[in-house]
Amino acid sequence: MTFTFFQRGRAACLLGCMLTVLLAGSGPAEADTLSTPAKMSTRSSQSVLLAVARAGKRLVSVGERGVVLLSDDNGGSWKQAHVPVSVALTGVTFATAKKGWAVGHGGVVLHSVDGGMTWAKQLDGNQAAAAMLAAAEAGAKDAPSLSEAKRMVADGADKPFLDVYFADEQHGMIAGAYGLFFSTEDGGRSWIPRQGAIDNPRGKHLYRFHAGDRAWYLAGEQGALFRSQDRGHSWSALATPYNGTFFGVLEGANGELVAYGLRGNAWWSADQGANWTKSETGMPVTLTAGVRAGGALLLADEAGHVLRSTDGGRNFKPVPVAQAAPFTDAVIGADGALVLSGARGISLVRADTFTIGSKP
Repeated sequence: MTFTFFQRGRAACLLGCMLTVLLAGSGPAEADTLSTPAKMSTRSSQSVLLAVARAGKRLVSVGERGVVLLSDDNGGSWKQAHVPVSVALTGVTFATAKKGWAVGHGGVVLHSVDGGMTWAKQLDGNQAAAAMLAAAEAGAKDAPSLSEAKRMVADGADKPFLDVYFADEQHGMIAGAYGLFFSTEDGGRSWIPRQGAIDNPRGKHLYRFHAGDRAWYLAGEQGALFRSQDRGHSWSALATPYNGTFFGVLEGANGELVAYGLRGNAWWSADQGANWTKSETGMPVTLTAGVRAGGALLLADEAGHVLRSTDGGRNFKPVPVAQAAPFTDAVIGADGALVLSGARGISLVRADTFTIGSKP
């Protein structure tokens, strides 16, 4: 079950051929990347970056070959952190200004207690597979089937995690390819396999969490969209009118939802996913990232566009971008600017560019 981003994964749609550098297979080469620290480089700020998050006022971005970058001046300059692995890192989150987690290829989960300056490995694909097998053999709640767990062990470390979210310092979740889903209640010291908590019998890839004000959501391939109303303990599938991949979900200030994904498709719901209407984006380009900024909703795509909605996600219009690049993730910085990770490092969009005319 060797996984490649090229065939089915997130980066196939995000960056295409530019991410051939990230095609990590199973076997000895991957085992080396799990034990080889990321190479320190003066050119690390030009790396392919796949996710970005806030750690207090600090910005933290992760990407190819284990690169982790930090900025303490709102993205003006970046320094590289020390990382014990050299696999592609695909997701990052911080529960506090100091405590954060990153995930990636090879079933890697990394933890930092110093705002991203240094990282320690909490989990890898071999350990994740062993945990799945133990849970299946014990008949644990939400554990995978025994046959599935045995396949996971046979596949070795090939377990791509794609996103991570922590509600606080102790409670977190990770999701990834083939329906991989784990949770922790002790800050990642132990991870519990919970594929059975999600109604995903076909093992669709799970790409991104969104913890909204009213519910939590998890977006995936082939129209998969899941909602939790009990802080991640259980998940129900939402029926959507779109069969293509969703790369994320946004929630507006009044509870509106926007699910976005392939070929410029974005769908709007005013009732937490019971009914959907197609949003007008004006561009048939895959939407890869989104964020709420005050009264506006912002989407970014793989061609380097940024789109803004001031009506809760019904309609989106382009905003000027000085450094267009294939974008992968977005966050609002401490100064209010839009911070975008992508194929050419980090891009910034000033706050006054997208807040003009926004509703409060």
